[in-house]
Amino acid sequence: MALARQLTFDLPHAESFHRDDFLESPANAAALALVDRWPEWPKRAASIIGPRSTGKSHLAAIWAERAGARTVSGHALLRADVPAHLATGALVVEDVAPGNIDEAALFHLFNFAREGDAYLLFTASQRIDGAGFQLPDLVSRLRSIPAVTLTPPDDALLSAVLVKLFADRQLAVDEGVVAYLLPRIERSLAGARTAVAKLDAAALARGRAVTKQLASEVLRETGVD
Repeated sequence: MALARQLTFDLPHAESFHRDDFLESPANAAALALVDRWPEWPKRAASIIGPRSTGKSHLAAIWAERAGARTVSGHALLRADVPAHLATGALVVEDVAPGNIDEAALFHLFNFAREGDAYLLFTASQRIDGAGFQLPDLVSRLRSIPAVTLTPPDDALLSAVLVKLFADRQLAVDEGVVAYLLPRIERSLAGARTAVAKLDAAALARGRAVTKQLASEVLRETGVD
């Protein structure tokens, strides 16, 4: 007789953004080196570029902790708030993109930071080298910022991320489970998180360990395998 499924709750799992929790690989080494070089930034500003779920926010959080920086989303940047944002002398602006940010506020931020010798770190999914922005002076500022690009995780990084995510949920899995998942999940950190969350929920609901067989069942049920 099949085991009765247990009631499960989709509780959030806290994710640590400390430096020791960041998994380095060729996909993110240049960006990590940029963060580690601070405050030796010749332009006192830099940008980290990469697709969704490649580690931009984690790197920004590492830098923010070191630099004592505040963080603001691009769409929430207002000219009147610039002095308060730069009160600590450093600021992270996340998700910068044309149409997602007040250009006058961003230009004011550059000028205010320059006057106060403050540091700026931007994150974006596409290069912010001026394309799509309308203010000529802002375009000039954006083109002067050194940029590093993150690439989708390679097998080594994705494997390490899966192992860490399982460990964070106190799930013991063998190498065979990770090897099985690698070619079958979305090749991003978000894809790894989703797969681990689904396997965790399935294991709890069915009263089973996380095995290759369970992974096959869950992926098949969700239309992946």
